[in-house]
Amino acid sequence: MQMNLGATEVLDLVVARGSDSLEHYLCQPERLVKALVDPRQVTPLGDGSFRLRMRPLEFFGLHLEPTVDLHVEADPHGTLHLESTNCAIRGFPYADQRFGLYLKGQLRCQQAKLSGRADLRIQVDLPAPLNLMPRSLLELTGNSLARGVLATIRQRLCHHLIQDYCKWIQAIPRDDLELTKGETSDRLRLPIRVII
Repeated sequence: MQMNLGATEVLDLVVARGSDSLEHYLCQPERLVKALVDPRQVTPLGDGSFRLRMRPLEFFGLHLEPTVDLHVEADPHGTLHLESTNCAIRGFPYADQRFGLYLKGQLRCQQAKLSGRADLRIQVDLPAPLNLMPRSLLELTGNSLARGVLATIRQRLCHHLIQDYCKWIQAIPRDDLELTKGETSDRLRLPIRVII
């Protein structure tokens, strides 16, 4: 039984202060990838591409360990584009041949706000006896699983991206920041506030 599952997640992060450097920060795709997943699960492939070993997923007794190749590219307007280019299931040849994962997303800087959207689509051909279960139950569970994957990515972005941006901006030499008259670098200590 062929199943098409999916989920969409929207992200808005408001930058309280220090947003003038946000666009420069986003020009470093590797930082975003390491905010998405544990850096120990990332293998750089070169030219803006990375291999991500995702956490194992359980779906009605099937143990799936997806590996996703992700291409990340920043455009000159401060928008990061993410797109999966390949997917494999480790250790389960049946699923690997009958499983497709497609991720596409954007993260853009607009004034003092980061906004983004991610779409996750999963195609899977279920083996027997799973294909005997009610389709509505399988779709409900599969879509919930897809929403959970994107919610985890969103949570990591909200926490780890903020944390990394704070470290990055504090590491910039004071002379490299364009501070307006009378401002000090104290404004950089906690530059982001999250509105969800």
